[in-house]
Order: sequence, then C-alpha cells, then structure tokens
Amino acid sequence: MLKVVIVIVLVGIAGGLWFARPRLSAQNPDDFQKLDGPTRLARARLAREAVIRARYKDAGVAYPGQVFVRWFKREAVMELWARNERGPFVRVASWPILAPSGGPGPKRREGDKQVPEGFYEIVHFNPQSLYHLSLGLNYPNAADLVLADPENPGTDIYIHGSNVSVGCAPLGDAGIEELYLATSDAHDAGQMRIAVHIFPARMVGAEWERFKRENIEQRPELSGFWAQLQPAFDAFEKSHLIPEVAVEADGRYRVSAEK
Repeated sequence: MLKVVIVIVLVGIAGGLWFARPRLSAQNPDDFQKLDGPTRLARARLAREAVIRARYKDAGVAYPGQVFVRWFKREAVMELWARNERGPFVRVASWPILAPSGGPGPKRREGDKQVPEGFYEIVHFNPQSLYHLSLGLNYPNAADLVLADPENPGTDIYIHGSNVSVGCAPLGDAGIEELYLATSDAHDAGQMRIAVHIFPARMVGAEWERFKRENIEQRPELSGFWAQLQPAFDAFEKSHLIPEVAVEADGRYRVSAEK
C-alpha cells in the first residue's frame, strides 16, 4: 500500500512539473532576461530593426505605417499587415507560432488552456516579460465578458518570445522582437488601437470546410460562433481593410462597414 501511495505522489509531482515547465523555463534567466526594459528594447532594435524595416520596404509600406495583426490557430501563423495613410493593408511579415495550445473554439474560462477566437486589440507592451518581450491583448473583451465564465473568464493572453506557452502565442525571440518593434513604433507614432483578429483557421477553401464540418459535428455550438467571425474574415480578404466590429448585448459580434 505504501508503494502505491509513493507512486501516486511521484506521478502527481511529475505532472505538476510538466504543466509548470513553460513558466519554469521562462524564469531561468539568460543575459537578455537580466536587462531592464529600455535596454531590452535597445538590444532588440539593434538586432532586428533593420530586418523589419527591410520587410516593410519589400512590401512597399513606409515604416511603421498603420498596423494590423491576424492570428490563425490551425495553421499556427501570426501575420503582420501594414498600410500607408488610408490605403489597403499589405502583408509585411508572418511568423510561425512555435507552441500552439488548446483546440478549436473560443476561450471561456480560466485554466481551459484555450486560445481565444474573435476580435481583440493590443493593450499592453511589456518589455520585461518572462518570455523575452510580450504584447498583451484585451482578453476578456466585451463579448467574452458576456459569454465566458462570469467569475473566472481568464486573463493574460499574450503574443511573446521563447518557444513555450499555454494559451498564448510564442513567436521565438527574433519574431517577437520584429513584431514588438513594428507595433510599438506604430503606437508611438499615434496609432492608439492596434487590432488583432484571431481565427480558428483560414476560413476559406475546401480545407476550411472540412475542418469546420468535423469540429461542428463534435461541438454544434461552434456553428453559430464561427458564423459571426466569417464576415470579418471575408471582408478583409476582399478589401484588405479592417471591418468595423461591434458587440451586441448578448455577446454576439456584428460586422459592419470597413475602416
């Protein structure tokens, strides 16, 4: 009996360490992690500013322009789009998400390990992240506050560096340096609202139809939710302009005119 108890305890400890692994890894400081925020930004600018500016030049957009971010969960890809003045957005760069977590569908409670789906904004620039640099989103947004767990909807959804995460998007250190510089420079230049649209997948084509059908078969409630996201995806694909998105009293998204 004692042996059984010991085994159970050891398994519990091992499981706890496994789930804590991303945070433990992030807290193991390297030289960059020991720097203060301004020094980190200076180091990132020295390493990656020329690279992100070259991406803008290739795309025909003056740096930093106005920016827009799209996040595709199934494909594990983050895209940066930018534009000059009021013209259409152009894709400037994309980075793989190095450790996707969760599955199809929105985030609805703390601890579900889900990545949200819907329409968000960058509201926190954190140069002293445990994960190199990080960009915090406004989860829970107005829709989530209606539809997610009222007491524990969850918090702290970030795009960050490193290659580990639970519920966020790690782009690697070089990737987050480029995205951080572009978004923070756009913000400093006067863009107060930087939209981040998170989709379950690229919502077009036969592969999307198969993915949608298979997942809705298992979770029928996704049908109505994804139907709210589809018009925003379609509108941007057509015009490369960000659609206006409102939230109804019942938490549903309503997509209207383009910006």
